[in-house]
Amino acid sequence: MTTAARSSTAVTRQAPPAAAELPCEERSAQLARGLVRARLDHLGLAALVEDAELVVSELVGNSVRHCGGRRIRVAVRRRLDGRVRISVEDACRTPPTLLTAAEDDECHRGLALVDTLADRWGTAPTACGKVTWADLR
Repeated sequence: MTTAARSSTAVTRQAPPAAAELPCEERSAQLARGLVRARLDHLGLAALVEDAELVVSELVGNSVRHCGGRRIRVAVRRRLDGRVRISVEDACRTPPTLLTAAEDDECHRGLALVDTLADRWGTAPTACGKVTWADLR
């Protein structure tokens, strides 16, 4: 009696990366949006994608405009409290400032947008600069 061994190939959906080191350049906002979108889709949180993409775009934009470093690190993770934390780490030690834009200003609205969309946001010093984060629910 012969037995044929069955080859079972389990198809598993590999989790998209939760973090990436990117060049400190404008084009990195698009890459960061893709990372956030893929991770949230994987976590079954598609309802957060639109707000999360806006938030990560603004955080990356701030780093690109004000940092002057060569690289940034973008991360997205689900916290134990259920919130999703999006963070951007850069080499600048100066924390961002929430400004009130005048009605005719074409800039200074990024952190106001983050403040509106995020459940909470903040910044913390790191060994080489700072990390700015926003939690979405």
